[in-house]
Amino acid sequence: MDYRQFRAFVAVFEERNITAAAQRLHLSQPALSGSIRLLEEALGTALFVRKARGVEVTDDARALYPQLRRMVAEADGLAQRFRKRDERERLTIGVEEDVARSTVQHLAATARACVPGVQLHLLAQCEGDARLASEELRCEDELFLPLLSERYVLALPAQALLPDNAADTPQDTATDWIVCPTHASHQRLMPLYGSRADSPAALASNFSLALDLVAAGVGRAIVPESLAQEIHGVQTQPLEVELKRRIGLCYNVQALGNGALARLRDGVLGEG
Repeated sequence: MDYRQFRAFVAVFEERNITAAAQRLHLSQPALSGSIRLLEEALGTALFVRKARGVEVTDDARALYPQLRRMVAEADGLAQRFRKRDERERLTIGVEEDVARSTVQHLAATARACVPGVQLHLLAQCEGDARLASEELRCEDELFLPLLSERYVLALPAQALLPDNAADTPQDTATDWIVCPTHASHQRLMPLYGSRADSPAALASNFSLALDLVAAGVGRAIVPESLAQEIHGVQTQPLEVELKRRIGLCYNVQALGNGALARLRDGVLGEG
């Protein structure tokens, strides 16, 4: 159990609504629901019952609320006390899977240019004022601020040899596909796999793991170019049909209450 779970509980208890609580905390609904679920698992009891309009609180939740409300208030008071010593604006960004280090560096440089002196707090999870992710992972209630666009490429082991025309017809020459069937991009990539799509050499839950398999010589995969460039033992070939993805910040409109995020958005849009 941790402060974030307590804070999520207090917000849901007081709002009696997951959407309203998520907006209040500047979180996505999945992130908020995940915090509540972890707290319930740690306590071994249900705290809320979902209804058509909002949630109902259980007796255990009513008993727990005064204690957690006090703990959250005390923690917030401590944070405010020490925050006064540092007047820098703070921007917390969750970094999703399959975002290359070069992309994270691009975000950091852009944020510092748009918001001089900003204190960045990067999290390897779905949390924060905004999320650095591909546009495909944007939630329905989120806005998307594009930062860059990159192409998909054919990734294969560095020692592999392809015919001269392999880049033009990957679906004909590559029979040892490594695919990511649960990934948000899978349906877009399916046509490129050809007749061997139903019998891949291996499966992975994300592009980074797929590239580890490629480097090990298991097969080949269609992945974003930035990720392939960061893996030793992998070479790339262009695809016949140019396919791209956009990377940027996913955020709720309420998160613009953070002045650093608002200035970052305005700076990026101004460059566009």
